Amino acid sequence: MHLSKGMIYTSCILLLAGCKTTQKTTSSTSQDSKYTEDLSVWRPKAEPATATSVTTPTTTGTTPEDRKTQPYTEARFAINRQLDTVLDSIDQTNRSRRYIDGFTIQVYSGRREEALNAKKQLATSLPRLESEVQFTEPIFRVKVGKYYSRMEAQQDYTAVKRYFPAAILIPEKISLNE
Repeated sequence: MHLSKGMIYTSCILLLAGCKTTQKTTSSTSQDSKYTEDLSVWRPKAEPATATSVTTPTTTGTTPEDRKTQPYTEARFAINRQLDTVLDSIDQTNRSRRYIDGFTIQVYSGRREEALNAKKQLATSLPRLESEVQFTEPIFRVKVGKYYSRMEAQQDYTAVKRYFPAAILIPEKISLNE
């Protein structure tokens, strides 16, 4: 038993000696505290611009001494032709569209008589908004406005909500030919 206690003490001492941290001595000189690295290898090299024979005067000051003429420089990496091609194809696609995804405010959905009454009440309460009654069998719906985004519809939606608390903002296809 006495031998095992000695072995335990020895192993603890060896364990603690193994965990001892090493100390580094550092000297703080002005050379060590400044970090410098040459990054000029990675910088892009600017090529001198080639001037064409056409010169356009540009005024940089208000007095005649301040006025300088600078040569016109043509852009070397212009993508105008490629960009025009892409924009033309987008324009062609947009012109062929008949409908766009948008939003409308549904004021009422139900029977015909109540839908017509809701439309009259809407015309008297908010005359600047145009409403329409749509019939999708078997339901009549009263809708107001055609908006391209939810943000655009929000102001009218809050105004309609005062008179018609059950009004909802719904997505709808908006005809572009109107």
